Amino acid sequence: MRAQAGSKYARPASVTRMRGDEERVVSAFCRWLDGQGWAVQREVDFCDVVARRDDETLYAEAKGRTAAIGLDVDTLYGQLLRRVPLHDTGSARFGVVVPTEARAAALRVPEATRRLLRVTVYVVDEGGQVETVSASAPVDGPTDFPASPST
Repeated sequence: MRAQAGSKYARPASVTRMRGDEERVVSAFCRWLDGQGWAVQREVDFCDVVARRDDETLYAEAKGRTAAIGLDVDTLYGQLLRRVPLHDTGSARFGVVVPTEARAAALRVPEATRRLLRVTVYVVDEGGQVETVSASAPVDGPTDFPASPST
């Protein structure tokens, strides 16, 4: 389902056309967030979605189906990391939003890394349903990363 020009979640007029079916993915994710009680904005400081609820802020980057989905998801992670606010007080969360076809590519980043960075992966199916595939949780205390090999 595509967002209509006057739709609450339509892409702002100043935004260039999204690749693949990114518009469908972003619109479905915004509707889902709205249903979860988030106040949603699109294209804020070059970030696809910024949502606020209570004292939490969610910054999300999305990709649609493309010819090079693995590369595009890797790019998405880089874009998302550049959006981490310098003034983050620990209440910010980050979302990777992808279509079903990109699920495996989005999960290539190890779970421990996603948890450490407070990144949650969301998958949007063809019907616009959103699934939380991996939820981020703050890491308290030491991480479970393996020790670095001696050099």
